[in-house]
Amino acid sequence: MADIKVDDYQHRLVVSEPHELHEEEQKKNQLHSNRKRVASLDIFRGLTVALMILVDDAGGEWPMIAHAPWNGCNLADFVMPFFLFIVGMAIALALKRISNQLAATKKVILRTLKLLFWGLLLQGGYSHAPDKLIYGVDMKKIRWCGILQRIAIAYLVVSLLEISTKSAQARKLSSCRFSIFKLYIWHWLAGACVLILYLALIYGIYVPDWDFTVQNVDSIDYGKVLTVTCGVRGKLDPPCNAVGYIDRKVLGINHMYHHPAWRRSKACTKNSPFEGPILKNAPSWCWAPFEPEGILSSISAILSTTIGVHFGHVLIHIESHSSRLKHWVVMGLALLVLGIIFHFTNAIPLNKQLYTFSYVCVTSGAAALVFSAIYTVVDIGSFKYLFLPLEWIGMNAMLVYVMAAADILAAFINGWYYEDQHNTLIHWIQKHIFIGVWHSERVGILLYVLFAEILFWGVVAGILHKLRIYWKL
Repeated sequence: MADIKVDDYQHRLVVSEPHELHEEEQKKNQLHSNRKRVASLDIFRGLTVALMILVDDAGGEWPMIAHAPWNGCNLADFVMPFFLFIVGMAIALALKRISNQLAATKKVILRTLKLLFWGLLLQGGYSHAPDKLIYGVDMKKIRWCGILQRIAIAYLVVSLLEISTKSAQARKLSSCRFSIFKLYIWHWLAGACVLILYLALIYGIYVPDWDFTVQNVDSIDYGKVLTVTCGVRGKLDPPCNAVGYIDRKVLGINHMYHHPAWRRSKACTKNSPFEGPILKNAPSWCWAPFEPEGILSSISAILSTTIGVHFGHVLIHIESHSSRLKHWVVMGLALLVLGIIFHFTNAIPLNKQLYTFSYVCVTSGAAALVFSAIYTVVDIGSFKYLFLPLEWIGMNAMLVYVMAAADILAAFINGWYYEDQHNTLIHWIQKHIFIGVWHSERVGILLYVLFAEILFWGVVAGILHKLRIYWKL
């Protein structure tokens, strides 16, 4: 079987087949051997983008795959940490050889700024895609945080750490079982500092009472100032946690997300876990904003990228398939079990919106196992053709994210309507080809997302791949 070795910092591999040639000829041929990207990483990235499209566009009809209202972990709650894990692996491979630290640092900072720009443009409130044919945002209410902003922060911190410890990249592993951990000890020390800082803040900050103005026009209290009673420390419930407190103080309550998942909780609506009207006797915080990609939770999210970097280091330094998989699977299972124990002993609940440590463990462990499975099937078993649409999406992830997950193409198509703004091509396809055929809105929407969105973008990404057209930051 072919040995797969990491070749350069474009997250590519060298695949060298064993052959009976003289030693000099072997070395010569190895330099010219077939080079390719890590297909399993592209497929994992494509799978994560596809999951994002699925849970965003079908989650309304299938709440079991949408974000958990508060504690817990549904399918949608794995998307963000999967992205961060993938970013970590890509960092390790992209910065494997650094000839110029200053140039590498400049490139990292520039890419971070690009991510921040696109994050603000797509999730800051400027775009009202796909339903509203308007654009623009009141700067008094712009949302500062979002998916790409969180990725940018984690990418910046972990990349700079990787650049500053480049001396470890040139060393070889010793025979010690934990040598790869010792080789990158500064990464783990930094991760420990991040964890200690997060735990100290989330359990140590005193959260006083706070008030807000109801912005939802559907509320009978629209325009009123409501008060949320707290006066506690170390609570992890929706209204009185330190994550929300820091965001309200630093970002400002008007710059936070105004449609938090907790509105689907039993305390807020009788339709839980579906969306529905807020109960008349619901607590005041049900109408309040909350930032799921806020400051303190984004600090904790750095841990997901740090773990991803470690998996990239394993790919770089360990050459044997079996040794790589053994390391990945054991660590993935350990993280998964640790997180589950934390959650079910009520020590630290699984919570995506707070990005708790148990959530980091469970989602990173799941990412490790999913990637290991893909690596086994694709890079070892050579069954890549089964996952070509996902690989193509993964190679053009930014384009598919912007056009599909952020609904930019859907907004453009909806701009061409007949008589009524809701009478669009997308609505017609959903109603007559999917919902009408299956006589079920839930099944119809699910099939529409799978075939008219995910598979469609897989084909488009494949065409762009053949044309060598990629959108890279």
